[in-house]
Amino acid sequence: MRTMNKKLISLMAAALALLSASGQVSFTGVGEHPVIEVTPEMSTGLDKIYVVYDTQGVSMTFNSSTGEPATWESFYYRDGGLVMEPVSDIRWNGAATTLNKITPNIGYKIQEGSNHPYYCWVVNYADYYMELNDIFFIDDTPCSLLSFNVDGRAPKILYCTLNGRIEVLDRQIKLSYNTLMREDSTDWQEQPVVETFESLDDEIQIDPPLCNTVFTLSGDQFLEQWGLEETIESQLYQTQAVSCGSIAVQEMRGNNNEKGLDSGLGGSAPVHIVFTGYPTDAVVYRVWEMASDPDFEDIILQYNQDEVDYTFNEAGTYYMRYRVANGAGTCQFEGETYTITVSESELVCPNVFSPGSTEGVNDIWKVSYKSLVEFHCWIFNRWGTCVCEFTDPGSGWDGTYKGRLVDTGVYYYVVTATGSDGVKYKKRGDITILRYKKGANGTSGGGMDGGGGY
Repeated sequence: MRTMNKKLISLMAAALALLSASGQVSFTGVGEHPVIEVTPEMSTGLDKIYVVYDTQGVSMTFNSSTGEPATWESFYYRDGGLVMEPVSDIRWNGAATTLNKITPNIGYKIQEGSNHPYYCWVVNYADYYMELNDIFFIDDTPCSLLSFNVDGRAPKILYCTLNGRIEVLDRQIKLSYNTLMREDSTDWQEQPVVETFESLDDEIQIDPPLCNTVFTLSGDQFLEQWGLEETIESQLYQTQAVSCGSIAVQEMRGNNNEKGLDSGLGGSAPVHIVFTGYPTDAVVYRVWEMASDPDFEDIILQYNQDEVDYTFNEAGTYYMRYRVANGAGTCQFEGETYTITVSESELVCPNVFSPGSTEGVNDIWKVSYKSLVEFHCWIFNRWGTCVCEFTDPGSGWDGTYKGRLVDTGVYYYVVTATGSDGVKYKKRGDITILRYKKGANGTSGGGMDGGGGY
């Protein structure tokens, strides 16, 4: 039983080796390497391209769907145009027509009755066989372009379209290597890259990898499908190319949200931003530059480090960028330019509020401000007692003194401040506390005013 199974498997394998089919077209005598079918673009006018390992001794059969014998013509490109010639060496066997001897690297038009003709191109791969011996990289321009010299052959596989154009059948020769990439993460990650090439007739050129790597050249797609893939490796490539990424994270405060800037950076001073640069492997020199112009002709500050923690206290527009270079200084890269706009200063003091309001509206006395880098506020009652003092312009007075709401009436404020634009403020004025509803501490308009018993 086992012997019979082995014989059956052997017969099936032999049959598959002798026959390769695609719908109406089949091939016999192809040996152990089946015919590979490629479906070209519709614009070529071709139904199929057949890649035969070696057309010598191979026959091609067309099986008619109408039961009528088909007529054959060959076509190819010559003298700037398409040449069509009848094929006479055709054998008929019922509805099947067979071409016993294939002429390699030409096209065939097969017509059965009034049906639309079947157009195909037959490639003799033996005429284009790929061989790889060695690969060398040429780093004449290691910062922008890396070229390769390949010891081997893989010429262009050409075919002709029905409108007489010469096209190249893509061999999909693979060049595999590693480089650095940044996606969702801030750090660079080493990732594999595969680039493909039609043939080895044209020079292989790529962007230089950002890490040390070995290049592997392999292919082509036809040898790979036949289990005969060629593969060679280069020596270790020492990268010189550099790149960088960067981020800018701004500390958000109350008045920063008022900036409304497209850049997303800046607003009311002080503007606190942490700038972080992320260099690639070959980077030796790095610098953060701050300038007053987008062309960086007027550089204000430089920091030779990856992270800069900076607070902008002066009004104006600033530009920051991260630049890197390799050890020799031959490869350089500039990162994103960040625009930071710090607004001019402003200070407005209100004169009415209602502390303890259950509606939560106007229940805290707060100044309206922009870009204040220094601030100090004192609030006094009519007897000159300081009932509140604070130095953060984002803070305010809730109308209490020693934990209790003060009486309604008039109070007085003194404010000193310095703006990001250098403007000095000294403001004095009165605050009228209106009657309020019952507060959270149970008082109802009759709290202590800070005078009298205090």
